[in-house]
Amino acid sequence: MRRIFVAIALCAGLSTLISSCGNQTAKTDEVAAQTNAADSSVTSQWKLGVQFWTFHMFPFTTALEKADSAGIKNIEAYLGQPIGGDSKDTFNLRLSAEGRQKLKALLQSKGITMVAFGVVQPGNDVEWKQTFDLARDMGVSYITAEPKKEHWHIADSLAGVYNIPIAIHDHPYPNAYAHPDSVIAAMKGHPNLYACADLGHWARNGLDVKECLQKLEGRIIGSHLKDIVTFNDTKAADTIPGKGVIKFPEVFAEFKRQGFKGMFSIEHESNWYNNVPDVKEIVGYYNEQVKALK
Repeated sequence: MRRIFVAIALCAGLSTLISSCGNQTAKTDEVAAQTNAADSSVTSQWKLGVQFWTFHMFPFTTALEKADSAGIKNIEAYLGQPIGGDSKDTFNLRLSAEGRQKLKALLQSKGITMVAFGVVQPGNDVEWKQTFDLARDMGVSYITAEPKKEHWHIADSLAGVYNIPIAIHDHPYPNAYAHPDSVIAAMKGHPNLYACADLGHWARNGLDVKECLQKLEGRIIGSHLKDIVTFNDTKAADTIPGKGVIKFPEVFAEFKRQGFKGMFSIEHESNWYNNVPDVKEIVGYYNEQVKALK
């Protein structure tokens, strides 16, 4: 009888252990699923766009066709590009109200959104006000800029009034914002100034791209997506991301870790007159990298 009792007890204990392991496995699977869902939700908020400087040899209407042919539905415009088509206007601060409405209608007809424009550097308070008026009228999410130090306050103030943040962009040395520390200095005490991380220019400046991103953690709202052929060379030529010096898998992983929710603007400064195939290749590479993160 004692043997039967012991056997029953052992079976009961084993059953409990199996049940416990099963529950633990289920919980582990649930946590993993939640983690994967959270990871996917981060990258799902990323936008892929193109900086229209990529197509600056052409008018805005042609650039729009090129972006559309590459499957891109978000753009970062730049001031000074002729509209083209039936319009004799230029996309700049002097574009009339009618011209702005026509441009918005053109974008809407293509299902393309102007998320931002830049890089701008207004010369005075009046130009800053005009810049924000244009941004409001075009419905952009942010303005990419390199504000002069004496304009940090007015830029920050207007960004707050219009609820349109400024993303400070970096260019190669001797640019004032070549190093992320200078961007941090501008943002200090100016809550509406953020960063636009131009990855290729950091590499041109001999800076570790991942470390630069870490310095600006929580303050990056846009990025210029490019790669270069030679590290620490301010004159280095552009190349397709993944074929140059930047370690993009770790760069994208860092963006993901930070919970980045902005736009990657493809800015391919090469093969100016026939760069749509390059842009399409960059789109493919970006999609592969994002998929690998999930």
